[in-house]
Amino acid sequence: QVQLRESGGGLVQAGGSLRLSCAVSGDTSCISAMGWHPQAPGKERELVATIPDSGRAYYADSVKGRFTIPRDGAKNTVDPQMNSLGPGGTGVYFCTADSSGWGTCAETEGDSYWGQGTKVTVSS
Repeated sequence: QVQLRESGGGLVQAGGSLRLSCAVSGDTSCISAMGWHPQAPGKERELVATIPDSGRAYYADSVKGRFTIPRDGAKNTVDPQMNSLGPGGTGVYFCTADSSGWGTCAETEGDSYWGQGTKVTVSS
């Protein structure tokens, strides 16, 4: 079982920055990609970043230039730096992991794992 735990959320003024973290535990061998899904108040979760196991991160147009995930070479390291936050950045940010069905991972095909989310509030 893959376990995810987000952290780093909090209250920030418009124009400020936050660094979120996603701690991953359990069997991560079948993870093919990870992502970030913020959920704004009263809205559905939105995929804003996809991070393949081996490859560059892809960002939704809504966050390009403001949402950056540095890669340090460590597997499942998907800690985003969020800059120039605006009111639209308010929401609960979920870290996700998607499983591959390749090889010995057939049993996990289609599985998605979600953390508890970390709340971000952008004021002013």
